[in-house]
Amino acid sequence: MNTNELARRLEIDLPVIQGPFGTGFSTPQLVAAVSNAGGLGSFGAYHLPPEEILRTAAEIRRQTGRPFNLNLWVSNRDAGADTADGEDLAGMQRLLAPFYQELGIEPAPVPVRSIPDFDDQVQAVIEARPRVFSFVFGIPSQDVIRECRKRDILLAGAATTPDEARALEEAGVDIVVASGFEAGGHRPSFLKPAEDSLVGTLALVPAVAGAVRIPVVAAGGIADGPAVKAAEALGASGVQVGTAFLACEESGAPELHRRALFHTAGAATVLSRTYTGRLARGIRNRIHDQLHSHSLLPFPVQSWVVGTLREAAIRQGRADLISLWSGQGAGRLKHSREADVMTSLLA
Repeated sequence: MNTNELARRLEIDLPVIQGPFGTGFSTPQLVAAVSNAGGLGSFGAYHLPPEEILRTAAEIRRQTGRPFNLNLWVSNRDAGADTADGEDLAGMQRLLAPFYQELGIEPAPVPVRSIPDFDDQVQAVIEARPRVFSFVFGIPSQDVIRECRKRDILLAGAATTPDEARALEEAGVDIVVASGFEAGGHRPSFLKPAEDSLVGTLALVPAVAGAVRIPVVAAGGIADGPAVKAAEALGASGVQVGTAFLACEESGAPELHRRALFHTAGAATVLSRTYTGRLARGIRNRIHDQLHSHSLLPFPVQSWVVGTLREAAIRQGRADLISLWSGQGAGRLKHSREADVMTSLLA
């Protein structure tokens, strides 16, 4: 995919966007590497308080003078997240009890965390003034969109259906990221439940391109050059690549997660609410099989409970007890460094 109008508007050399990863999977190093290579590096900041967003943007700028993207979740908590009662939490911990025993650790208390407020986060993003502010799970207010316009910050919103793409365009968003269900991580649907919005990239991209006039970026299952070429043929102006960059040593994914990505066929992934309470695609493992048929807690409380296993599991090399985000393109991964991934995408 050659330089086009989207790339010129983004002020990058090639319309390749690194997918943003939250909760520590994004790193300033990876963002800067992708941007320095001529693409658009992205940092998933939905878990960060405003002051950390500003510090992160400053660190990215220390490593690159090129454009980059900051990403937030417009909706970052589900109904009931603030009122999940002790019995529900205790019930989920009972289901995890065998895993605590296997890891040789005491059942950890569920962390009491404050959920960052989106309105405060977005003011920090506006102050940081990245070239692109991307978002999922909804559309920011018109006040936010106007503030971004004043600062020449481009807006990119994720859509999982043509209706969502039209809603983004009508709100004044500059770019639509058409996210097919092959993509790893969370399904960012916002008009209908995620389970009712499962459209594959092959069908979604041309449908969205025909529904809106603004540039469309294809996401989901794109991991190599042939997939980039296919996205272009479907009407995409650019591509967003997640799993292939997550597998790179520059990402914040633990080594056992990155290793698992190279040994996973696309069929080994599953869409599930098990890991966080929201529908997301990852590698199927024991913790999924143990929990998926039970009542789950709302996001992000489910994520906090399952996360009490994470540190010990990583330390002991137990990939069966952590979330392993992965798209269905993982079976085509070949490279563990950002520079090699970029070369393969452009081949």
